[in-house]
Amino acid sequence: MAHDRLWWRVAWRNLWRNRLRTLITASGLAFGYLGAVLVVGVSDGMLVELIENGTRLMLGEVQVHSEDYLPERNMHHTIGGYEGTDLEIFLNRITSQEDVSAAAPRVYGGGLLSSGEETQAVLLMGVDPDREPRVTTLLSRLVSGRTLVAGANEILVGDEMAEQLGAVLGDEIVVVAPSSDGSLGNDLFTLVGILDTGIPAIDQNYGLLALPDLQFLMAMGPTRIHEVVITVGNAKDSPRIAGALREFLSDSELPVQVSSWTDLRPELADMVSLMDASHFIIVIVIFGMAAFGVANTMLIGTFERRREFAVIRALGTAPIGIGRTVVYEGIILGVISLIAGALITWPILVWWHNSPIDLTTVISGFTVAGAQWRPVLRVEYSVQAPIVAALGLFLTSILAAMYPAWKATRVPPADALAD
Repeated sequence: MAHDRLWWRVAWRNLWRNRLRTLITASGLAFGYLGAVLVVGVSDGMLVELIENGTRLMLGEVQVHSEDYLPERNMHHTIGGYEGTDLEIFLNRITSQEDVSAAAPRVYGGGLLSSGEETQAVLLMGVDPDREPRVTTLLSRLVSGRTLVAGANEILVGDEMAEQLGAVLGDEIVVVAPSSDGSLGNDLFTLVGILDTGIPAIDQNYGLLALPDLQFLMAMGPTRIHEVVITVGNAKDSPRIAGALREFLSDSELPVQVSSWTDLRPELADMVSLMDASHFIIVIVIFGMAAFGVANTMLIGTFERRREFAVIRALGTAPIGIGRTVVYEGIILGVISLIAGALITWPILVWWHNSPIDLTTVISGFTVAGAQWRPVLRVEYSVQAPIVAALGLFLTSILAAMYPAWKATRVPPADALAD
């Protein structure tokens, strides 16, 4: 033990014989740690932004349907069949699950909107004005007017749909839709709000009605719904929560299908997986460059100490002792770099997390895999990323010292002393 302690002291002193070189190398590793953690943090922030924008606008994080509803979306395939289900009991059962934050029912239909001489095809969506804001941000995207009041025959449309119809707030719009009994439902609805979601597919094609109003228009009883949209605590946990909810509801008399957003939007899930994998590649590149720098610095130091190593070898020291010294230098360098890196990284990480960088004045938002991405760079941090980066830094400093250590053990004493 005492002999091993001696080699640690030798390694420590060797590092500080050239302070500038040691500080530059340690700084490189420390900033490599900072870069790795920030790359993961910014990437996670972009992923969270992408997932939230892809799910919180209208999709939701988990959805429940009748087993036969998807993918055809037949209006007759409601949860519980033609009889429907007790909506309050069903929703309370879903929200009783620990990971479920809120749930809201929906009804869908297709039809026509007519205002004056203009007529447009529309996808009708019946929402609960009280519950819907708890699961999505759709009703908060109003640019003018107000939200729906159930039972008042009111409608919301996108700004592009309103423009196509030539309709303004307060106008009466004729809504025509096929009913579940085979008839054709039609009624007058007052335009009370105009939406701007930034997604053309929604702004051009959707019309929102209060849930009971659309149920009445389509001759569907108040117990019949097509969909329950669910929000959870963490969108990344949606597949696990959907599986648990599927198992929980399997013992009920209602045959239902429970899907997470990864099932409903596979292209968005693929994009998230691709981005998730890419930041690890970037981290590997960062630490690879750091390893090259450490190895290069330690090789220079090894070459400068060839005569030293030769004298130590001539005095009877085994090659493994010399190699151990160089490895110990790498370990000490790694510890110093890790402490410095943590001291630099955490304040920046916390500040950036609390104060996202808004680039909306420089570039506009765009759509990725059907989800709108706002140019706001924010950092998400967890315990996992800094720990993994710390292990990466530590292993980098050790592995980078291996080759210089091996070179140090290969110094021939006679040749080195003769130089």
